[in-house]
Amino acid sequence: MDLTRARRRLANICSMASLYLSMTEAVINHWKANRNAYPQKFVLSPAQYEGYARTRRNGIGGAKANINEHMGIPVEVAEGTPGVMVAADGSEVSLR
Repeated sequence: MDLTRARRRLANICSMASLYLSMTEAVINHWKANRNAYPQKFVLSPAQYEGYARTRRNGIGGAKANINEHMGIPVEVAEGTPGVMVAADGSEVSLR
């Protein structure tokens, strides 16, 4: 693997780990602001979902990780989304 390809791969891995952390932080903040109420769902783009799934399977959760939910919250895939958490009240919170 050449250096440029390796750097690109590392940047992609870091980006997906960052998405995982953003999702986790969004849930924690939602709990704090809403008396521990769970958000409705996460909505990720196909590319985000692919990276999220890879992150979960290759590290966080292992090969048997349930990639259809995050901390008990459903994860959906939709074209054109920037990546959001849908709060308990239906408002959308960006994951960026």
